[in-house]
Amino acid sequence: MPEEKKTLIMKFGGAAVKTPESFSRLAALIIDRKKEYPRIVAVVSAMGGMTDHLISLALQVNPSPPRREYDMLVSVGERISISLLAMALAAEGAKAVSFTGSQSGVLTTDKHSEARIVSVRPNRLLPHLDAGKVVIVAGFQGVSLTKEITTLGRGGSDTSAVALGVALEADKVEFYKDVGGIFSKNPAYTPDASMFQTLTYEEALEVVRQTGGQVLHPRALLLAQKNNLPLHVRSFRELEGDGTLITSGISTVNLQPASALYEE
Repeated sequence: MPEEKKTLIMKFGGAAVKTPESFSRLAALIIDRKKEYPRIVAVVSAMGGMTDHLISLALQVNPSPPRREYDMLVSVGERISISLLAMALAAEGAKAVSFTGSQSGVLTTDKHSEARIVSVRPNRLLPHLDAGKVVIVAGFQGVSLTKEITTLGRGGSDTSAVALGVALEADKVEFYKDVGGIFSKNPAYTPDASMFQTLTYEEALEVVRQTGGQVLHPRALLLAQKNNLPLHVRSFRELEGDGTLITSGISTVNLQPASALYEE
């Protein structure tokens, strides 16, 4: 791929955007990564606790809310995050533009709150990437083939990032977490747990299944494995750390066409 087309997907979870101050820190990180990658897409979750708050609000109004309206409500959290991150980048003099999942061309099944991605058509993103802007996308959400707003359920934001990486033929997807990488055991409860520097997709799947998918969801791993897309789990707190790199362990030069390789 030509140097000017080098593409990086940066995924930020709720812990990374927990406070208003968090967005300034992430803006600085994105600007630094842009020195190496001319095209950057930041996929962002709702602020820490925001989705739980919205779900609680819904249940107070209706203990069994209609699934369509549930998706309409909880998808708001990511919209708040993407606009705030775009504002933080603008404050640092960086050009950025935010998009919802539907605006980004993330097409899904019509099963509300548990939709699966069937295709990604990032046509609206490409002109902005080519113009040098940072593109910010709301994770966890998309639009069904019948034009309804949908959410992707557990692991949805991680899966959004990988799906966009496939569609944009990204060099890799970086996941910024509140831990330094993938560990053999949960480091919060096991201080002497060892961190893996490299894993194959199969090894990573086994580790995250044993630990309940807390660091990276199996859905995202399976989609990356299907498309041979490298993943890199890093800490947003300790940026000098190497993190955990996940690959096939073989050459990634001859990739399959990305257009149809999404969730089954």
